[in-house]
Amino acid sequence: MNKEVITFALPKGRLLPLVEKVLKDAGLMAIDLERDGRRLVYSDPERGIRYLICRAADVPTFVEYGAADLGIAGKDVILEQGKDICELMDLGFGECKFVVAVPESKLELYQGGLSAYLSRFGRLRVATKFPKVAESYLRSRSLPGEIIKLSGNIELAPLVGLAEVIIDLVSTGRTLRENKLVAIEQITGATARLVANRVSYRVKHHQLVSFIDAIKKVHLPPC
Repeated sequence: MNKEVITFALPKGRLLPLVEKVLKDAGLMAIDLERDGRRLVYSDPERGIRYLICRAADVPTFVEYGAADLGIAGKDVILEQGKDICELMDLGFGECKFVVAVPESKLELYQGGLSAYLSRFGRLRVATKFPKVAESYLRSRSLPGEIIKLSGNIELAPLVGLAEVIIDLVSTGRTLRENKLVAIEQITGATARLVANRVSYRVKHHQLVSFIDAIKKVHLPPC
């Protein structure tokens, strides 16, 4: 009897080479993604695996709706989208963090934090590409504020008076420095996570656990 094929959604972009290395080290991948980078579907009948190459932001959707049994997605994407999926393992790479940042020239206004700023000025506008993360942050601090969603270049918002602060995802902080912004608070860190469809995790539990164990044997993130 042939075993069921496991479909694995992988993110395009900067995480893909790191993901490929982990899967090859675990014996779960024999194909060379770099050699044929235009393909979106790769099948490995010998291992019973099919790989889907997706936009990073779409991996949780493929997993939630059952188009993929497993996936690798950034914690930032998981937090913002709030999909109904199982988060199985922190892979520890692709590290970045959500921060609150303000113009360097106005840093003294934020001594005492955003609550002190609000008490003094009565208004707080937050520009971000991650409105759900921003809303959760403001709610956790009991801070009233207006969230302004932008699609990119949010560093521009406080420089032209569109918002007082930004909430953004950063890795090195270089873009903030180049735009004379400074982080005043880290909200949370984010790394790549192994995720699963909830139904698949029940129905194909034995196969999925064997995949997870293979990854754990070769890749345990630093504590």
